[in-house]
Amino acid sequence: MAPSHVLKCCQKVLAWVPVAFIALVVAWSYYAYVVELCVFTISSTAEKVVYLVVFHLSFVMFVWSYWKTIFTYPASPSNEFCLSKADKEQYEKEERPESQQEILRRAAKDLPIYTTTASRAIRYCDRCQLIKPDRCHHCSACDICVLKMDHHCPWVNNCVGFSNYKFFLLFLMYSLLYCLFVAATVLQYFIKFWTLCRRKAAENCPKNELPDTHAKFHVLFLFFVAAMFFISILSLFSYHCWLVGKNRSTIETFRAPTFRNGPDKNGFSLGCSKNLREVFGDEKKYWLIPIFTSLGDGCNFPTRLVIMDPEQLTVSSQNEPAKSSGSNQSFPTRPLSESQNRLLASDSQWVESGPEEENVKSGFCNTFCA
Repeated sequence: MAPSHVLKCCQKVLAWVPVAFIALVVAWSYYAYVVELCVFTISSTAEKVVYLVVFHLSFVMFVWSYWKTIFTYPASPSNEFCLSKADKEQYEKEERPESQQEILRRAAKDLPIYTTTASRAIRYCDRCQLIKPDRCHHCSACDICVLKMDHHCPWVNNCVGFSNYKFFLLFLMYSLLYCLFVAATVLQYFIKFWTLCRRKAAENCPKNELPDTHAKFHVLFLFFVAAMFFISILSLFSYHCWLVGKNRSTIETFRAPTFRNGPDKNGFSLGCSKNLREVFGDEKKYWLIPIFTSLGDGCNFPTRLVIMDPEQLTVSSQNEPAKSSGSNQSFPTRPLSESQNRLLASDSQWVESGPEEENVKSGFCNTFCA
């Protein structure tokens, strides 16, 4: 049997196969469109210029966003979420889960953590040996904990999370525009070449048709590939647009984060407008450019769920421990970051009533998602 490091190297090499496939398809599409269609097939100079200018704009934005999605390293939790050396040694010595949870609760009391596991336990990664921030998950493929992890995408050989989610969305959008433009502009020549092939087979081919060269095979195949990729990417892009509007990740769609009052799939939703700003940033002029503009640090996320008045949160948490169903974890007191405060500045508070608390005030507050 081959050594384990050899197997890992083979796995790493094989992981780049889907990316290499996409790169080859994109390179071929560039050649087929620019050379075979625009240079050898289209006779009108004005039409060539317009097609080439628009094509290269969409091509550059598509490749740029794809590159950023692939090579942006997934953001991991900061050192403050790691256990101290003493806590780590004590945690490893303990055999009872209750004692281990007590160590984790003590270490997490000053951390901005608002969600737990379904069993109300502190979320801890034994592999990375750190307390997981909200919306953070361990990726088995990357072997790291990824902030606001959405999923691991084999087509980019990378985790899609807080650091590159905007790039991933732009990659889907520009790939859609790229495929749509190619398919739309190639369609008329696809029809002409297809008609040419059928007439030639019937030995009734007029002389004023397009020249019968190898360009027709590139044009015919280019239309099929562009249309196929457009249809397949459209559903994925639509799904992620819906996720952004709801402020959910793919993981959270299948497993709702558990807050103090139980699971809530809409716990991080601030409204469609604020959800968009959380991913794309405050300045709309940068929304369509593959540069990082997302708000926050990936460890703190506003939520519509809060147990008490945010102005009294610090004082109350010092006087008495926060209540939780089956857990003694204290409610974190860390204030919202500046970028998150901009999201919440215009929101008003509302009142809810619960079985154990009267006139519970809720608003938007800093939190993490499981």
